[in-house]
This record gives sequence, structure tokens and C-alpha cells, in this order.
Amino acid sequence: MKMKMKKFTFKGKSIRHAWISENEEWLLSIVDIIAILTDSPNPRKYWSVLKTRLKQEGSQLATNCSQLKLKASDGKHYLTDVGTTKQILRLVQSIPSKKAEPFKLWLAEVGNERINETADPELAINRALRTYLEKGYSKEWVNQRLKSIEIRKDLTNEWEKRGVKEGKEFAVLTDEISKAWSEMTTKEYKNFKNLKKENLRDNLTNMELVLNMLAEATTTEISKNKLPEGLEESKVIAKEGGTIAGNAKKEIEKKTGKKIISRDNFTEKKLRLK
Repeated sequence: MKMKMKKFTFKGKSIRHAWISENEEWLLSIVDIIAILTDSPNPRKYWSVLKTRLKQEGSQLATNCSQLKLKASDGKHYLTDVGTTKQILRLVQSIPSKKAEPFKLWLAEVGNERINETADPELAINRALRTYLEKGYSKEWVNQRLKSIEIRKDLTNEWEKRGVKEGKEFAVLTDEISKAWSEMTTKEYKNFKNLKKENLRDNLTNMELVLNMLAEATTTEISKNKLPEGLEESKVIAKEGGTIAGNAKKEIEKKTGKKIISRDNFTEKKLRLK
């Protein structure tokens, strides 16, 4: 079962969910939706009581809902009750809430938008473009950022082919690349830029972003040529790819007399412009 994990938000509150490609449907966290609709201090308990009542009434919702391991606020993954769009709509009807109607409209809109994006990925790219522009990024930077996403995807696809596991092992290789060209791990780089939860790539300058793209694209090409097996062999390739970008960085700094790695980040830059 293949899943795409993202985040949806309704009125600023996150709803964990997954796209099940085999069935072409979304599964949404029931507890997250209950928390939004009821403002309950204990949405898990609310769902437990509601589930018991629904079972007594013979509702299929309480017996047919699936479970997926979703990431919780503590960073760990736990089995969580999830429902399809149809099941969630039935759930909403069982909960007295002033938010029910706007939530139904939101669910229909979001579901339709993501389904259309699955059929036509260009729609997702256009949505990302609009989002970045609305945040205040320049069109030139956004075009580079979208290209960097494509390059990153090519790299992770290559890692998967080489037997590298998504998650911790991806992070290890990403750090190898980052250390080789920037002399910092991802965490160190974020600390250097005074970032906390913000995405590091969204806070790179044009030149930093270009060099990171060079490092990842080069790593992908070397890996396709050398065909490493597993994490340890891929670490050697990651360092080689990052080193090539690191050497380019040194040459540019030598010619310009300026350091490329900058403490500048988008959040602070935007505040200065206000």
C-alpha cells in the first residue's frame, strides 16, 4: 500500500492524513477532525465514547474505519483511526458543531483539488508557485526552488533504488551532502541561520540554493553511474557529490571575494522589509 503523507489545515489547525494511491482516496485522522469540530480537551476520549455509541446504533463507521501509523506531536508514530472522505462526512453528521457545514465545504474542496493534482501534477506545481509568491518570495527564487524540488525527488528516487530507506537513512545521506559542500549538517545549517521549525531550503539565498541543487544533482548522476548498494556505499557517493559543489563554492568565493554561506533567512528578511 503506497501512501503520500502531507498536512492539511482547516482554519489553521492541522489534519494528519495519507493518500492511498491504490484506492485513489484520502484517509484522514478522525481524532484530528474531532478536535477541530468539538474543541474538546480530550478528542481521543470523545472519539472513544462516540465510537461506542455508534456501534450500539449499528453504524458501520465505528467498525469499518482503518488505522494508520501517523506522526503525533511528540514526534513518534502511533496507530491512529482514519476514515475515507465518505466516512468522515458521516462522522461530521454525528457531531453537533457549528463548524460542520464549513468543514464539509472545505473537505469537498480539498479532496477535489488533490485528486485533480494526482491526475495532472502540473496543478500541484502551480499551487506551490502561488503559495511561495503569496508569502513574498521573488518569482526568480521560486522558479529555482521548484526546480530544486524536482532535483531532490530524482535523488530520493535513486536512493530508493539503491536500497536506502526513507527517513533516518535519507537524513544521514542528506547530512553527508550538506557537510561536503557547506561544511555543516542540516541541523547546524539551520542553527547558523537561526531557524527552528522553518524549512532550511525555503531560507537559502539564490546562490546557496543553486549549490545545494548542484550537490544533489551531481550525487544522483554519480550514483546512477556507480550503482552503490545500501547506506554505507551511498554515503561515499553523497560525499563525492557534495564535494564537487563544495569546490565550486570555493572557486566562486575566490573570484568574488565574498562568502556564499549566509546567515540571511527569509523570515528575518521579510521582517526587515516591513
